[in-house]
Amino acid sequence: RVLLYLAYSDSSGSETAAWVGTQEISDSYGISKNHLVRVIQTLAEYGYVTVKTGRSGGARLAKPPAAINLGDVVRHTEQSFRIVECFDAETNTCPILPMCGLRSVLIDALEAFMAKLDQYTLGDLCTPKRKVLFFDIMRPALAGKSSHTKPVRTRTSGG
Repeated sequence: RVLLYLAYSDSSGSETAAWVGTQEISDSYGISKNHLVRVIQTLAEYGYVTVKTGRSGGARLAKPPAAINLGDVVRHTEQSFRIVECFDAETNTCPILPMCGLRSVLIDALEAFMAKLDQYTLGDLCTPKRKVLFFDIMRPALAGKSSHTKPVRTRTSGG
């Protein structure tokens, strides 16, 4: 989601692209700034974003959206693809592994999932129509009226 936010914010991987503050992104998505900073550090480590510290700093894409492959991003940012215990030979204690067919099905499914992500780039997701919709959704959050919080329920009489 950070990459989408940066792409929609015209932080397009050029030297003149806008810097987007981490507070803005965390407020927009309603997530912890500390968590977001760790995500951005990981994205920077793999060359997806550039980070500038300081008051006028923030993050921006390190390359154009069309050059950011979704499969690569997932491989670099997900810590584990161990869907079930038997995916890790060192810690597996499953007694039915020799006769279980689930492992091979899940391996096939994971490979198909990654192959599908490999077919797309961030640029494929960032259409002009989606950009308009994105900011229509994000404007309330940026104005301090986050649409990501649960509505406050008030007690009414008679019910």
